[in-house]
Parts: sequence; structure tokens; C-alpha cells
Amino acid sequence: MQNAIKPNHVLWIFALIALVWFGTLEYRKLVRPDEGRYAEIPREMLATGNWVTPRLDGIKYFEKPALQYWMTAAAYKFFGEHQWTARLWSGLTGFLGLLLVYYTGRRIYDERTGLYSALVLAGSLLYSVIGHLNTLDMGVTFFMCLSLCGLLIAQDDRTDEKGRRFWMHVAWAAMGFSILSKGLIGVVLPGTVFFLYSLLQRDLAIWKKMHFFTGTLLMLAVSVPWFVLVCRENPEFFHFFFIHEHFERFLTKEHGRYHPWSYFIPILLAGMLPWTITLFGALARSWKNEGKNFRSSLFLLVWCAFIYFFFSISDSKLPSYILPIFPALALLIGKWLTGNRPISWHLLPTLLMGAAGIFLAPQVVRFSDPIVPRELYEHFIPWLEGAAILALTGSVLAIFLDRKGLRTAAVFSISFSMLLSGQCIMLGHDSLAPANSAYDIAKKIRPYLKDDIPFYSVEMYEQTLPFYIKRTVTLVDYQDELAFGISMEPRKWIPNLEGFEKVWKENKEALAIMNPDTYENLKKIIPMLVIAEDTRRIVVKKP
Repeated sequence: MQNAIKPNHVLWIFALIALVWFGTLEYRKLVRPDEGRYAEIPREMLATGNWVTPRLDGIKYFEKPALQYWMTAAAYKFFGEHQWTARLWSGLTGFLGLLLVYYTGRRIYDERTGLYSALVLAGSLLYSVIGHLNTLDMGVTFFMCLSLCGLLIAQDDRTDEKGRRFWMHVAWAAMGFSILSKGLIGVVLPGTVFFLYSLLQRDLAIWKKMHFFTGTLLMLAVSVPWFVLVCRENPEFFHFFFIHEHFERFLTKEHGRYHPWSYFIPILLAGMLPWTITLFGALARSWKNEGKNFRSSLFLLVWCAFIYFFFSISDSKLPSYILPIFPALALLIGKWLTGNRPISWHLLPTLLMGAAGIFLAPQVVRFSDPIVPRELYEHFIPWLEGAAILALTGSVLAIFLDRKGLRTAAVFSISFSMLLSGQCIMLGHDSLAPANSAYDIAKKIRPYLKDDIPFYSVEMYEQTLPFYIKRTVTLVDYQDELAFGISMEPRKWIPNLEGFEKVWKENKEALAIMNPDTYENLKKIIPMLVIAEDTRRIVVKKP
């Protein structure tokens, strides 16, 4: 018989997690490309005062909706433009996801399941890493989790009609915010999961409990106004966002993110560490009939299976796409952990990984190249060794505690140590920042920056540079993801090197950033003086 979990213990656990979770957001440079992109767009929103049309480097950028841009711009407004405020929305929604999973586990299962589920999620490698990167994935994961949890609580047998109405409206509103976070997947995925569950259970009566009319109105009230405004201001938005960025991204290889259907298997197995083995038992147990009209565990299984399948058959894949299944997996694993089965052998992969990592960490220098030289990786090694030691120590302690019958202490030990281990890797990765971020080169060129001096980005676009220098640059002979925006506003770029040579010679003062190969070609025909350089970039000024 396990002892009851004291409320003050729960508070201390979440306080410790919060300290680690939020305490590391500032201590890494923003890295290319995503962190720079999603830090710069809100900066430009705040600078221009236009919160309707997203712009990147002053060019229309319609690939994603605006919610995270707004939240980050608001953070800049109140707290300043820093690395931690750029990452705050990801960090905040990631931590709120832990609290939400805890609360939902308590409501649909019991107190212990709620706590274990939150700890599982906090310690899972992929979730904790994405929660500290400035990307859009954690925001949409939180709102999809909120729609999932709202639905689970609403449909639970113990929820009365008033509670059902409230939580279903929470779920509908969350779908609206999911749409504003990353598009139509915010309603398509939860809606399809509910449909599949009702078919599997042959339970059509459940549709009467969905509050469709008022729920749909609420979802539309949340999501539609911005789309109306942005389409009114930019008629080209509708086709690009809804057709190109949804259907063409899913059905074609145009975005260059094609991977085989098996792509997510290693990502799921590694991303779920240290609970990878436990995952299989939890999934198998979810088939068991819970003796309730609404089978929460089965619904969670359908949620995980369909979303995993959906992204596996897509022609566009990135590791973070399956993040929305992690809260559901955490709830299933948390429920499994409340049983009496020993978990010691489940932690062996993490133990072995930690032991091996101590000896293999120095081998990271094998990844060095002219862009990321050996000396940068050498600074990374102690951090990797520290992360391995934390994983090893947490595993050993958790195994010892579990064998003593202290399941809660064991779950906390391994989850918290893995959270620390993941943060150790993230902080250590900052050793590579001179190659992956424009932070250092921005410091070097700051004395040369003036508002009236043009700054050109030649045959490249360094995503993190505009955020650090607090201004946009003029693209030269480079489009990439900005191609659509450039086609709408062609005056905002220089299409070839001949045009660049002309404006360079016309200006009394000018700055430009380019890669070393471009510099070697241009220095023969254009007068330039190098003012800063690293392995990836060279910044020049007009002599």
C-alpha cells in the first residue's frame, strides 16, 4: 500500500521543476534558423506596430499564424528583447502542459497518476528540449493538449452536466488557439481522433455531448478574426497559407523535408527516454476495459496512434511534429506506473546510455568540420559528460528507491535527473554558438551600425542576425523561404550581384554580410574592408 502524496510535496516538486525549466532560458544564444526567425518576426511586429501582417526581414511571411508572434512581442514589450523573452512562450506553454497533465491525471484517474504523468512528461527528452527552443511546436502542443484534456474531463463519467459543458467549451476554445498557433491541424487532428474513437466504441451517443453549436462558434470566434484581417490586408494570404502551407506541404516533397514512413520511430524511442520501455506496457494496458462508459485510456491510445500515423504518411517531416502525442503518452505511462510492477529493468537503457556517454562524449569531436571546428566541440565535451553522469546517477538512484518500494521517489529521481541532463546538453550546445548564431559577430559590428547605413545580406540570410542588431537587412541574390514574400514585394531585395555592385558603389557608406566563398569572388571586383568574420560569415564595409 503506497502512502498518500502530500500536497506540499507536490508544490515542492513543481517548484523545483519550474526553477530548472525557466532558469535556463537566457543562457544560450539563439541558433539558426528557427530560433532566429521566431525571435525576429515578433521584434518587427513591435517595431512597426503592425500586428496583423507577419514580416521577416521586412518581407511578408505567411507560413504560420500569428499567436506565438503576438505572445513573444508582448513579452518584448513588457520585459525587453532578450533571449529568454524570445523563448518565453515555448517555456511557459511547456510548463503549463506539465500542470495540465497533472490536473487531468488527477481528475480522470487519481492523484498519483497525475503526479507521475507530469514527472514523466517533464523528464522525457524530446518534450524538455523543445520546451526550451524558440519554435512553434510547444505552443500548438499545449493547446492541443488542452483540447485533449478538456475533452477527457468533459466525457469522464464522474463529470456532471455543468462541468461537461464547461470543459467541452474549454476544448473547443483550445482548438481555436491551436489553429492560431499552427493552422488547421489544431482542429483536424482532435476532431478525427474523436470520430475514430466513436467508431471504435460504436458509441454515436457521445456526439450529443459535444456541444457542437456553441463550441464551434467559440472556436471560430477565437481563430477567425485574425484570418479575416490578414486576408483583407493581404489577399494573397489565403491561397499561400491554406493551400500551399497545408495541402501541398502534406502531399508533396516541395519543402525538402521528405523522410520515409519509419522516420519517427527512433525519434519516439529516444524522445521518450527514460520511459521508452515503460511506453510499450502502458500502450498495451490502454486496451483494458476500465469499466466506464467513456474509456479515457483507449481515447489516449487513439490520439497517439492517429497523430503518429498522420505525420508518418506526410511528405513533410520534422522531429518535433509528433510532440502533441507526448502529453497523452505521459498520461498512459503515469497510469501504468501506479501499479505494483517493478520498473528497475525499464531504466536499464538510460543507465547504460549514461555509462556509455561518459566514455563516448570525447568522440563528439568527430563531427567537427571547417564550419564548426574541433575546438568548439572540445568545449562541448564536459557538458556531455556531465549530462551522462546525471542520467547514470538518476537511474541508479531510481532503481535503488524502487526496490525499496519508494515508487514516487524513484519516479521523481529519474525524471528530474533527466530534466537536468537534457538542460546540461542544451547549455553545453551553446559552445557551438560561434558557428550557429550571429550573437558574437553582431557584437563585433555594433560600432559600425547606423540607421542610415544600408546593410546587405549577399547570397545568404543569417536568421539570427537581425534580432541581435535590431534591424533588417537587404537580401541580395537570395530568396529561400522568403521567395513568396519577395514575389509580392520585389522592390525589397536585389536579385543579382550586378545590382549589388551598383548600389554598393553608389552608397557613401554600406555594410554587407556574406559567406567566405562569396567574399573571395567579390573582393576582386568590389572594394570591401573586413570588419568581422567567423567560420561561416564575413562582414565587410565600404572603405
